[in-house]
Amino acid sequence: MTKKIALVLSGGGARGLAHIGVIEELLKRDYEITSIAGTSMGALVAGVYAQGKLSEFRDWVTALDQFEVFKLVDFTFSAAGLVKGERVLNTIKEFIPDTRIEDLPIPYSATAVDIIQHREIVFRSGMLFDAIRASIAIPTVFTPIEKDGMILVDGGVMNNVPISNVERTKGDLLVAVHVNANIPVVSPVLSKKETKKKEENHSKWLNRFAEFLSHSKEKEHSLGYLSLIDNTLTTGMLRLAQLAIENGKPDILVEISRDTCGTYDFYKATEVIETGRLAARQVLDQQ
Repeated sequence: MTKKIALVLSGGGARGLAHIGVIEELLKRDYEITSIAGTSMGALVAGVYAQGKLSEFRDWVTALDQFEVFKLVDFTFSAAGLVKGERVLNTIKEFIPDTRIEDLPIPYSATAVDIIQHREIVFRSGMLFDAIRASIAIPTVFTPIEKDGMILVDGGVMNNVPISNVERTKGDLLVAVHVNANIPVVSPVLSKKETKKKEENHSKWLNRFAEFLSHSKEKEHSLGYLSLIDNTLTTGMLRLAQLAIENGKPDILVEISRDTCGTYDFYKATEVIETGRLAARQVLDQQ
Protein backbone atom coordinates (compact mmCIF):
# COMPACT_ATOMS: atom_id res chain seq x y z
CA MET A 1 0.00 0.00 0.00
CA THR A 2 1.31 3.46 -0.89
CA LYS A 3 2.60 5.66 1.89
CA LYS A 4 2.30 8.91 -0.07
CA ILE A 5 -0.52 11.15 1.14
CA ALA A 6 -2.27 14.39 0.26
CA LEU A 7 -3.08 15.91 3.65
CA VAL A 8 -6.03 18.23 4.40
CA LEU A 9 -6.27 20.11 7.71
CA SER A 10 -9.47 21.78 8.88
CA GLY A 11 -9.93 24.99 10.80
CA GLY A 12 -10.95 24.99 14.44
CA GLY A 13 -9.02 27.52 16.50
CA ALA A 14 -7.10 25.96 19.36
CA ARG A 15 -8.45 22.53 18.36
CA GLY A 16 -6.35 22.90 15.22
CA LEU A 17 -3.26 22.26 17.34
CA ALA A 18 -4.35 18.61 17.21
CA HIS A 19 -3.04 18.65 13.63
CA ILE A 20 0.49 18.68 15.06
CA GLY A 21 -0.06 15.37 16.84
CA VAL A 22 -1.69 13.85 13.76
CA ILE A 23 1.20 14.86 11.50
CA GLU A 24 3.78 13.55 13.95
CA GLU A 25 1.98 10.21 14.13
CA LEU A 26 1.76 9.98 10.33
CA LEU A 27 5.48 10.65 9.99
CA LYS A 28 6.28 8.14 12.72
CA ARG A 29 4.51 5.50 10.63
CA ASP A 30 6.52 6.45 7.53
CA TYR A 31 3.75 8.20 5.64
CA GLU A 32 5.15 10.74 3.17
CA ILE A 33 3.18 13.98 2.91
CA THR A 34 3.47 14.94 -0.76
CA SER A 35 1.01 17.88 -0.66
CA ILE A 36 -0.88 19.76 2.04
CA ALA A 37 -3.86 22.11 2.27
CA GLY A 38 -5.50 23.88 5.16
CA THR A 39 -8.08 26.36 6.32
CA SER A 40 -7.60 28.79 9.22
CA MET A 41 -5.58 27.07 11.97
CA GLY A 42 -5.14 24.18 9.57
CA ALA A 43 -3.54 26.61 7.10
CA LEU A 44 -1.10 27.77 9.78
CA VAL A 45 -0.05 24.27 10.85
CA ALA A 46 0.15 23.15 7.22
CA GLY A 47 2.34 26.10 6.32
CA VAL A 48 4.68 25.59 9.25
CA TYR A 49 4.99 21.90 8.36
CA ALA A 50 5.69 22.68 4.70
CA GLN A 51 8.51 24.95 5.86
CA GLY A 52 10.03 22.09 7.86
CA LYS A 53 9.51 23.98 11.13
CA LEU A 54 6.79 21.95 12.85
CA SER A 55 8.91 20.97 15.85
CA GLU A 56 9.95 24.60 16.46
CA PHE A 57 6.32 25.71 16.28
CA ARG A 58 5.22 22.92 18.63
CA ASP A 59 7.89 23.82 21.18
CA TRP A 60 6.89 27.48 21.02
CA VAL A 61 3.14 27.00 21.35
CA THR A 62 3.38 24.43 24.17
CA ALA A 63 5.62 26.78 26.16
CA LEU A 64 3.12 29.65 26.11
CA ASP A 65 1.25 30.39 29.32
CA GLN A 66 -2.01 32.34 29.51
CA PHE A 67 -0.35 35.71 30.08
CA GLU A 68 1.99 35.21 27.11
CA VAL A 69 -0.98 34.33 24.91
CA PHE A 70 -2.73 37.50 26.11
CA LYS A 71 0.31 39.60 25.16
CA LEU A 72 0.17 38.21 21.61
CA VAL A 73 -3.38 39.52 21.12
CA ASP A 74 -3.24 42.96 19.48
CA PHE A 75 -6.66 44.38 20.31
CA THR A 76 -8.23 46.96 18.03
CA PHE A 77 -11.99 46.91 18.85
CA SER A 78 -12.83 48.29 15.43
CA ALA A 79 -16.11 47.66 13.68
CA ALA A 80 -14.29 45.08 11.52
CA GLY A 81 -12.97 42.97 14.38
CA LEU A 82 -11.61 42.80 17.92
CA VAL A 83 -8.08 41.65 17.05
CA LYS A 84 -5.62 42.69 14.34
CA GLY A 85 -3.87 39.31 14.37
CA GLU A 86 -0.54 40.72 13.22
CA ARG A 87 1.40 40.36 16.48
CA VAL A 88 1.20 36.58 16.72
CA LEU A 89 2.30 36.04 13.11
CA ASN A 90 5.12 38.55 13.49
CA THR A 91 6.25 36.67 16.58
CA ILE A 92 6.20 33.38 14.68
CA LYS A 93 8.25 35.01 11.91
CA GLU A 94 11.02 35.64 14.43
CA PHE A 95 11.84 31.93 14.51
CA ILE A 96 10.10 30.77 11.31
CA PRO A 97 11.07 33.14 8.46
CA ASP A 98 8.40 33.87 5.88
CA THR A 99 8.77 32.35 2.42
CA ARG A 100 6.99 32.23 -0.89
CA ILE A 101 4.46 29.42 -1.24
CA GLU A 102 5.84 28.42 -4.62
CA ASP A 103 9.28 27.91 -3.01
CA LEU A 104 8.02 25.37 -0.47
CA PRO A 105 9.24 21.79 -1.00
CA ILE A 106 5.68 20.44 -1.39
CA PRO A 107 2.48 21.90 -2.90
CA TYR A 108 0.57 23.99 -0.33
CA SER A 109 -2.71 25.86 -0.32
CA ALA A 110 -4.53 28.07 2.17
CA THR A 111 -8.25 28.78 1.83
CA ALA A 112 -9.89 32.15 2.51
CA VAL A 113 -13.18 33.76 1.47
CA ASP A 114 -13.80 37.06 -0.33
CA ILE A 115 -16.93 38.47 1.29
CA ILE A 116 -17.34 41.09 -1.46
CA GLN A 117 -17.75 38.60 -4.30
CA HIS A 118 -18.91 35.78 -1.97
CA ARG A 119 -16.33 33.37 -3.34
CA GLU A 120 -13.61 31.08 -2.13
CA ILE A 121 -10.02 32.25 -2.60
CA VAL A 122 -7.26 29.65 -2.65
CA PHE A 123 -3.67 30.78 -2.10
CA ARG A 124 -1.16 28.63 -4.00
CA SER A 125 1.45 31.34 -4.52
CA GLY A 126 2.65 34.53 -2.88
CA MET A 127 3.97 35.07 0.64
CA LEU A 128 3.05 32.27 3.02
CA PHE A 129 2.14 34.33 6.07
CA ASP A 130 -0.03 36.69 4.01
CA ALA A 131 -2.04 33.65 2.93
CA ILE A 132 -2.24 32.35 6.49
CA ARG A 133 -3.31 35.75 7.85
CA ALA A 134 -6.19 35.88 5.37
CA SER A 135 -7.22 32.31 6.13
CA ILE A 136 -7.41 32.83 9.92
CA ALA A 137 -9.49 36.02 9.83
CA ILE A 138 -12.53 34.82 11.82
CA PRO A 139 -15.32 37.30 10.98
CA THR A 140 -15.81 40.06 13.61
CA VAL A 141 -13.00 38.59 15.74
CA PHE A 142 -9.91 39.09 13.54
CA THR A 143 -9.84 42.07 11.24
CA PRO A 144 -10.19 41.00 7.58
CA ILE A 145 -7.50 41.45 4.94
CA GLU A 146 -8.05 43.88 2.07
CA LYS A 147 -6.28 42.76 -1.12
CA ASP A 148 -6.83 43.60 -4.79
CA GLY A 149 -10.36 44.84 -4.15
CA MET A 150 -11.23 41.81 -2.04
CA ILE A 151 -12.03 41.61 1.68
CA LEU A 152 -10.75 38.26 2.87
CA VAL A 153 -11.91 36.32 5.92
CA ASP A 154 -11.52 32.84 7.39
CA GLY A 155 -11.83 30.13 4.76
CA GLY A 156 -13.92 28.04 7.14
CA VAL A 157 -16.90 30.23 6.31
CA MET A 158 -17.22 28.30 3.03
CA ASN A 159 -14.78 25.40 3.13
CA ASN A 160 -13.51 24.33 6.53
CA VAL A 161 -12.25 20.92 5.30
CA PRO A 162 -10.64 22.00 1.99
CA ILE A 163 -10.38 18.61 0.33
CA SER A 164 -11.17 20.26 -3.00
CA ASN A 165 -8.06 22.44 -2.73
CA VAL A 166 -5.31 19.90 -2.08
CA GLU A 167 -3.06 18.93 -4.99
CA ARG A 168 -3.15 15.22 -5.81
CA THR A 169 -0.48 12.99 -7.26
CA LYS A 170 -1.00 9.62 -8.91
CA GLY A 171 -1.31 6.81 -6.39
CA ASP A 172 -1.45 8.96 -3.26
CA LEU A 173 -3.89 8.53 -0.38
CA LEU A 174 -6.22 11.36 0.62
CA VAL A 175 -6.05 12.03 4.36
CA ALA A 176 -8.37 14.58 6.01
CA VAL A 177 -8.27 15.80 9.59
CA HIS A 178 -11.51 17.30 10.93
CA VAL A 179 -11.16 18.91 14.36
CA ASN A 180 -14.82 19.95 14.77
CA ALA A 181 -16.37 16.49 14.66
CA ASN A 182 -19.56 15.73 16.57
CA ILE A 183 -18.05 12.76 18.43
CA PRO A 184 -17.12 12.03 22.06
CA VAL A 185 -13.90 13.50 23.41
CA VAL A 186 -10.82 11.29 23.40
CA SER A 187 -8.07 13.00 25.35
CA PRO A 188 -4.84 12.17 27.20
CA VAL A 189 -5.09 11.48 30.92
CA LEU A 190 -3.90 14.30 33.16
CA SER A 191 -3.48 14.23 36.91
CA LYS A 192 -6.24 16.00 38.83
CA LYS A 193 -3.64 18.32 40.35
CA GLU A 194 -2.29 19.35 36.94
CA THR A 195 -5.79 19.82 35.50
CA LYS A 196 -6.89 21.95 38.47
CA LYS A 197 -3.80 24.15 38.20
CA LYS A 198 -4.33 24.75 34.49
CA GLU A 199 -8.02 25.55 34.97
CA GLU A 200 -7.24 27.98 37.82
CA ASN A 201 -4.61 29.74 35.74
CA HIS A 202 -6.97 29.94 32.79
CA SER A 203 -9.71 31.44 34.98
CA LYS A 204 -7.32 34.17 36.08
CA TRP A 205 -6.41 34.89 32.47
CA LEU A 206 -10.07 35.04 31.43
CA ASN A 207 -10.78 37.46 34.26
CA ARG A 208 -8.01 39.75 32.98
CA PHE A 209 -9.45 39.47 29.50
CA ALA A 210 -12.96 40.29 30.70
CA GLU A 211 -11.65 43.28 32.69
CA PHE A 212 -9.85 44.55 29.59
CA LEU A 213 -13.01 44.22 27.52
CA SER A 214 -15.08 46.05 30.13
CA HIS A 215 -12.86 49.11 29.71
CA SER A 216 -13.14 49.11 25.93
CA LYS A 217 -15.23 51.55 23.96
CA GLU A 218 -17.70 48.80 23.11
CA LYS A 219 -18.79 47.42 26.45
CA GLU A 220 -21.26 45.01 24.92
CA HIS A 221 -18.30 42.93 23.70
CA SER A 222 -17.72 40.21 26.25
CA LEU A 223 -16.68 36.59 26.46
CA GLY A 224 -20.31 35.76 25.72
CA TYR A 225 -19.95 37.75 22.53
CA LEU A 226 -17.05 35.57 21.38
CA SER A 227 -18.96 32.42 22.22
CA LEU A 228 -21.97 33.66 20.27
CA ILE A 229 -19.84 34.29 17.18
CA ASP A 230 -18.14 30.91 17.50
CA ASN A 231 -21.37 28.95 17.83
CA THR A 232 -23.15 30.90 15.10
CA LEU A 233 -20.37 30.30 12.57
CA THR A 234 -20.01 26.67 13.59
CA THR A 235 -23.65 25.86 12.91
CA GLY A 236 -23.25 26.39 9.18
CA MET A 237 -19.62 25.28 9.00
CA LEU A 238 -20.35 21.84 10.43
CA ARG A 239 -22.83 21.02 7.70
CA LEU A 240 -20.52 22.30 4.98
CA ALA A 241 -17.68 20.24 6.47
CA GLN A 242 -19.83 17.11 6.41
CA LEU A 243 -20.66 17.71 2.76
CA ALA A 244 -16.98 18.27 1.91
CA ILE A 245 -16.07 14.97 3.55
CA GLU A 246 -18.95 13.10 1.88
CA ASN A 247 -18.07 14.49 -1.54
CA GLY A 248 -14.30 14.29 -1.11
CA LYS A 249 -14.31 10.69 0.13
CA PRO A 250 -10.97 10.71 1.96
CA ASP A 251 -9.14 7.39 2.18
CA ILE A 252 -8.33 8.14 5.81
CA LEU A 253 -10.40 10.45 8.02
CA VAL A 254 -9.08 11.51 11.43
CA GLU A 255 -11.74 13.17 13.57
CA ILE A 256 -11.24 15.16 16.75
CA SER A 257 -14.21 16.12 18.91
CA ARG A 258 -15.40 19.71 18.85
CA ASP A 259 -15.66 19.39 22.65
CA THR A 260 -11.90 18.77 23.02
CA CYS A 261 -11.44 22.44 23.95
CA GLY A 262 -12.78 25.89 23.24
CA THR A 263 -11.82 27.78 20.10
CA TYR A 264 -9.53 30.11 22.08
CA ASP A 265 -8.16 27.61 24.64
CA PHE A 266 -4.57 27.78 23.39
CA TYR A 267 -3.36 27.20 26.95
CA LYS A 268 -4.30 23.53 26.40
CA ALA A 269 -1.78 23.12 23.56
CA THR A 270 0.03 20.10 25.00
CA GLU A 271 -3.16 18.17 25.68
CA VAL A 272 -4.73 19.05 22.32
CA ILE A 273 -1.63 17.93 20.42
CA GLU A 274 -1.70 14.61 22.29
CA THR A 275 -5.42 14.29 21.56
CA GLY A 276 -4.62 14.55 17.85
CA ARG A 277 -1.92 11.91 18.21
CA LEU A 278 -4.31 9.52 19.96
CA ALA A 279 -7.03 10.06 17.36
CA ALA A 280 -4.56 9.36 14.56
CA ARG A 281 -3.36 6.18 16.25
CA GLN A 282 -6.88 4.85 16.59
CA VAL A 283 -7.60 5.39 12.89
CA LEU A 284 -4.21 4.30 11.54
CA ASP A 285 -4.19 1.12 13.60
CA GLN A 286 -7.20 0.03 11.56
CA GLN A 287 -5.53 0.59 8.18
